[in-house]
Amino acid sequence: MIEETSLSDQKLLEVANLRIAFASGRSLLAAVDGVDFQVAAGETLALLGESGCGKSATALGLLRLLPAAGRIPGGAVRFAGRDLLALPEAEMRGVRGGGMAMIFQEPATSLNPVLTVGHQIGEVLERHLALAGQPARERSLELLSAVGIADAPRRLGEYPFQLSGGMKQRVMIAVALAGNPRLLIADEPTTALDVTIQAQILELLRRLQAERAMGMLLITHDLGVVAQMATRVAVMYAGQIVEEAPHAVFFSAARHPYTQKLFAALPDLERRGGRLDTIPGQVPPLSAMPAGCRFASRCQYAWELCRQQAPEWRQVALGHRLRCHLDALPDAVARTSTATSAGSSEALSSGGGDVVSPVLLSVDELRVHFPIRRGILQRTVGQVRAVDGVSLELARGRTLALVGESGCGKTTVGKAILQLIAASSGSVHLLGQELGSLTRKGRRPLRRRMQMIFQDPFASLNPRMSVGEIIGEGMGALRIDMQRQGRGAAIAAVLEQVGLEAAAASRYPHEFSGGQRQRIAIARALAVQPDLVICDEPTSALDVSVQAQILNLLATLQADLGLAYLFITHNFAVVDHLAHEVAVMYLGRIVERGTVDEVLRSPQHPYTRALLSAVPSTRLDAQPAFIRLPGETPSPANPPSGCHFHPRCRQATAACRERYPETTALSSTHTVRCHLHA
Repeated sequence: MIEETSLSDQKLLEVANLRIAFASGRSLLAAVDGVDFQVAAGETLALLGESGCGKSATALGLLRLLPAAGRIPGGAVRFAGRDLLALPEAEMRGVRGGGMAMIFQEPATSLNPVLTVGHQIGEVLERHLALAGQPARERSLELLSAVGIADAPRRLGEYPFQLSGGMKQRVMIAVALAGNPRLLIADEPTTALDVTIQAQILELLRRLQAERAMGMLLITHDLGVVAQMATRVAVMYAGQIVEEAPHAVFFSAARHPYTQKLFAALPDLERRGGRLDTIPGQVPPLSAMPAGCRFASRCQYAWELCRQQAPEWRQVALGHRLRCHLDALPDAVARTSTATSAGSSEALSSGGGDVVSPVLLSVDELRVHFPIRRGILQRTVGQVRAVDGVSLELARGRTLALVGESGCGKTTVGKAILQLIAASSGSVHLLGQELGSLTRKGRRPLRRRMQMIFQDPFASLNPRMSVGEIIGEGMGALRIDMQRQGRGAAIAAVLEQVGLEAAAASRYPHEFSGGQRQRIAIARALAVQPDLVICDEPTSALDVSVQAQILNLLATLQADLGLAYLFITHNFAVVDHLAHEVAVMYLGRIVERGTVDEVLRSPQHPYTRALLSAVPSTRLDAQPAFIRLPGETPSPANPPSGCHFHPRCRQATAACRERYPETTALSSTHTVRCHLHA
C-alpha cells in the first residue's frame, strides 16, 4: 500500500488489506477484497459507491458486527494502536460505543421500539461511562440538547414511534455520541430524509466533529453530501477501493472511469431535459467476480489488459491514487461522449418545449380531511387537514413536480387525484370529466387513463407473482386485450419499452435489482396505456447511476407517448432536470408555483428559499448559505392561524399571524401565497 504523506500523524483508524466474506454452502463469497484506508482525528473520509459495492459490510466488519454468515479471512484493523481483529469479544464491547460508534442507515429499525429514548441513551452511558440515576439523566438531557432536540425532558420519556424521521435520526446520533467515541461511522445518515432535515443533520455532525475532534467514516452514495462533508474521498466498487483523493482534487480532477461515470450520471442544468450518462450493466455478483479489473465489463475505455489483469495502485498526485490500467482517458473518446450527450439533450428537450397543450388534468380546491376520533363512542373531535385547498392543472406531455417536506400532503394529493382516497371537497377533472361525481362503474373507463408509480417497487410488487402476471393483472382488471396470445405479446412489448427482455416476464421481483424493479413498476403502469402517470418518489432510494437510467426512461416515454407526469419528490436536482413546472407544498397547501426557471432560479416564498438553500451541491463554489428553519413542521391536525408558515419564517409580520395570504400573480405562470408580495 502507498503511504499517504498528507495524513495527520494522529491516525485513529488504520485498515490494511481487509477481506470480508460470507459463507454460502461450503464456499466463501468475498464481499470486501483487500481494502486499505486510514482515518485521522478530526477528518472525514467518505466511502462512496453504488449499492452492493461492500461499503456497509466494511463498516460492520470494522466493528465486528457482521451477521452469522460473515467472516473476516484476513487483513488488519488497528484503532488507536489496538488490533481490533485480535481482541476478545469482552474487550471489543468496550470499543463499540466507547471508542468507535456507528449511526445506522435506518433509525426506525435501529432504535428499540419498546424502550424510551432516555432508556436507550442511558444504556450507553451506564456501559461506557458508569453513569446511572440522576447523573445519567442530566447527561442524556445534555446530549439531546446537543443534537438540537427541543423540550428534551419530555422527549426522554417518549418512544421512537412518537418522533419524526429527523428526530429519530438525531436520537440515533445522541446514542452514538453518548460514549464519547473518538471515531464515528455514519452509514447513509441522511438517506430518504427531506433536504431541510438532511442539511440540519449534516450541520450537526460537522459541529459535533469540530467540538470533539472526532474522526468520521461517512458511507454514502450522495455526491452532494460528500462535497459538504468530506476531507478525503475513497470510491469503492465491487469490494475494492478504486480511487482515493483529497476533497478538492476529487471534485476537480477525478481520474477513474467509474468515478467519472458517477459524476456524469448526476442531473445537470446544462443537460436539462436531455439524456444523462448511465453505467451499463450492474455491479458483478459475489459469485462471479471477474479476474481482471472489476469495472471492465461496464467501462467504455476497457482494453484487453483490463479483462486479464487486476490493476495495481498507482499514485498520480500527492494523496491521489487509483487502480486503473489507463494512464489518462482518451481525449477523442471523451469529446465524442460529451458531444453525444449534448446531441441527446437537444433532441429530447425539443420534444418537451413550451408549446401550449390541451389541459389533461384539472384540480380545483381539493381537500382531504381525516377525522380524529376519540372515546368509547369514537366521536369526531377534530380533523387532520392533510390536503387543504389544492388547485393545479397539467397538460399532455408536461411534467409538474410537487415538492415539499414529508407530511405536507404530496402523496395524499396523488392518491386523491386517482380516487384511491376519497376527497372531502373540491373537484378533479380528467379529460374533461369530473371523477368524484362518477360511480365506480362509470369511473372504470378512466382508470386506464391514470396510473401511479409507487416509491418502493419492492413493497408494491407482489412477491408471489411473476413479472408477467403483475403486468397482466392490470390489463385483465381493466379488460384490456383479453386474448391470451395478444396479452403475452403486449406484456413482451411493454417490457421491451422499459428496457427489459421479454424473458423477464417469467421471473419474480426478488430476482431483479432495485433499478430493474422500478422499471417493472413503470411497465405495469404503462401496460394499460395511460395518459397521466403519478410518480411518487420513484428515484428516492436509488443510486445515481440507476436514477439516471430511470430519468432517461421517463423522459423518452414522455417524448414518445405524450405522457403527463405529476412527479412527487423532494429531490430538486431531479426536478430541475425533468420537470417543466413546479408546485411547492407546505402543510396541505401550495405556496408557490411556476416554471422550473421561475421557482428554482428566482424563488419568492421564504419556504421555497429555505428548501433550495438546503440542497447540497457538488459544485464547491455554488453552495448557498443554509437557511435554518426554526422549530418543526406543525401538525396538520392543528395548523397555526394565519399563514401556516409564519412560526418558522424570519420575515413574518403581524398580517402573517392574522390571515392566510391570497394568491399573488408575479407573472402569467408564476404565483405565490405570501403577504410579502401582496
